Amino acid sequence: MPTAITDQALELARHTIVRRVITTVAVVASALLQAFLIQAFVNPANLLPSGFTGIAVLIDRITSLGGVRFSTDLGMLALNIPLAIICWSRISKRFVVFSTMQVALSALFLRIFDFQPILDDKLMLVVFGGFISGISIAIALKAGASTGGTDFIALLVANRTGKTIWEFVFAGNCVLLVVFGALFGWDHAAYSIVFQFIATKSLDSFYHRYDRVTLQITTQRATEVMDAYIAHFQHGISCAEVIGGYSRKKMYLLHTVVSTYESEDIIRLVREVDPGVVINVFRTDNFVGGWWGGHVDEPVPARVPDPDKLPRGSARKDATRRSSLMQDDGR
Repeated sequence: MPTAITDQALELARHTIVRRVITTVAVVASALLQAFLIQAFVNPANLLPSGFTGIAVLIDRITSLGGVRFSTDLGMLALNIPLAIICWSRISKRFVVFSTMQVALSALFLRIFDFQPILDDKLMLVVFGGFISGISIAIALKAGASTGGTDFIALLVANRTGKTIWEFVFAGNCVLLVVFGALFGWDHAAYSIVFQFIATKSLDSFYHRYDRVTLQITTQRATEVMDAYIAHFQHGISCAEVIGGYSRKKMYLLHTVVSTYESEDIIRLVREVDPGVVINVFRTDNFVGGWWGGHVDEPVPARVPDPDKLPRGSARKDATRRSSLMQDDGR
């Protein structure tokens, strides 16, 4: 019964309107948690978050020294809105909209709420604040949004070049920490390093969507499996003819690299087509070549053609059917 309920929930969540509601609720929760984090943990402990939020906090504290305060909420909007405009036509529009919504709501909640510290010990503020920071980011990312800032830049660069920029993000955070330490004390900078480390580890523990895995599928029904796979998913798949070591029967070894986000759906689909299939799943740390990243910014795998891509399923399906894969002579 629990499995049936879960399957029904997943099917319901594949409807666009349901996915948008899920993302909206998660974005509101993430923004509220981020506002709570800044007011109840970051500010009382004099910590510096990473990324654009850290820049906004640093600007707030520097301008406060001069008597003309540029508040954190305004800084978050000023930094993120121009970047969102630049990214609008270059990355997923739904990702930009919901990420900008998260930033705007965080700024709004900072303006209208006044959360008080719930802990007196600075070390506890650092530890639990870092954990809450990671959770707030993970909630947004899992729902197909983000907290803006470096996420915009990273996705933009990845889409255009296929490369990551996290080493540059790390370098930028180091510069911020040096400036922060020089102006407000190195002990605060040291606590901020611990805070950011815990936040990163918390995020890594809860969010794995952009990780990739390789599926090696051994089946005697390769044509049916590939037809079903191509009809539902946009990643490529290759096929090789092999011989079973025990049965000496002809079999087929299918090979595909997918995101962990999609892997469970793919495995379920393949097993529906061939209940006797054998699937080996292993982590892929590096991948070189074309990569389709559609739907990764959705709260659940949509299993429908990406609206931003040309439909490829039907053409590839026809090509697969025209092949003589299952002929014994191998032609």
